[in-house]
Amino acid sequence: MTTLDRLKAQLGEQLGRLVSTCSVSSVDPALDCGNRAVVELLAGWCEERGFDVEFQPVGSTPDKLNLIATRGTGDDGLVFAGHTDTVPCDPDLWTSDPYTLSARDGRWYGLGTADMKCLFPVVLAAVDGLGDRALARPLTLLATADEETSMAGARALAAAGRRLGRFAIIGEPTGGRPIAAHKGVAQLGIALAGRSGHASNPALGNNALDGMRHVLNALDAWRNALVLTHRCEEFDVPQPTLNFGAIRGGDNANRICGHCDLLLDLRFVPGQDPGATIDQLRATVAGALAGSDLGCEVRELMEPIPAYATPRDGELVRVAEAITGLRAGAVTFATEAPFFTALGIDTIVLGPGHIAQAHQPDEYVDIDAVVRMVEHTAQFIQRLCSA
Repeated sequence: MTTLDRLKAQLGEQLGRLVSTCSVSSVDPALDCGNRAVVELLAGWCEERGFDVEFQPVGSTPDKLNLIATRGTGDDGLVFAGHTDTVPCDPDLWTSDPYTLSARDGRWYGLGTADMKCLFPVVLAAVDGLGDRALARPLTLLATADEETSMAGARALAAAGRRLGRFAIIGEPTGGRPIAAHKGVAQLGIALAGRSGHASNPALGNNALDGMRHVLNALDAWRNALVLTHRCEEFDVPQPTLNFGAIRGGDNANRICGHCDLLLDLRFVPGQDPGATIDQLRATVAGALAGSDLGCEVRELMEPIPAYATPRDGELVRVAEAITGLRAGAVTFATEAPFFTALGIDTIVLGPGHIAQAHQPDEYVDIDAVVRMVEHTAQFIQRLCSA
């Protein structure tokens, strides 16, 4: 067996065990299963390689943990960070069992392969290449909880003020390209309460669906105005976006609609204040309903995730571009990066796989891309941690 074959075998064995260990996070308690089993598996592998292991509780349940595994001592080290949770899946839509790693067509298939359990075997394989070599600055592997639902793991780290290093690489699927900026996101619900009545006489009720029609028109005009005040040309979609995701109201054609609900997805560009933007949205909704006597609640379905941007001339971006041979880019999906930058950590997003495969049936990652990331990871450690 060649060295490359042994590396692929190790990567596949570890990734297979991670994939088979369920770590779904969901707002539905019936689907949520925590991440403790995955974290404990990773902790054992890290301890075998000389890492000091720490568990950080996340929330009030014992099944939610961050793993902080550190090799070496001192300050200003390098952090490889990734989330351990996956989204739920429907096995009936998959060609193979989502909880069993399947190798075919030069790819590894399984839930969480691209997003993003493959990071952990990659880092461990790169560490194996170090042998007993001492590090001048510490190397930390961080595995977080609940990124897919609330980013509670990264928020817990930020709330505790845990600046784990000078540099951080978040191994989300970017096709091996360093990412230096991404949009922020908020998800909101608007609930209107009117008064039902017989449809033969509008005066008998107060139609919440009519009120939501005015809200939709006003929000449509508002999002068009956002294009004029906030733009970031490095994104494929340079402006903030507001998506009308779902609407539900009424119960019968001959009955005045008494309640109507709208769900929204709002994406911010760097430099745009999430709180101020949501306040503008609330004011727009209030203005659309003025004089209607409809009850209105605008609620945040999740705590907003800020947009992220790191200077393109920063040291980590320059090192990443040199190692990968690719210019740093920007993506529209959100990551844990802003919580690291808030701690003063120079942060990029970089990992194998592509976001197009994430959250999809038959999720996969290219095996050669994973192997290539091992080489790149070793180079990052050499450049930023070694003497």
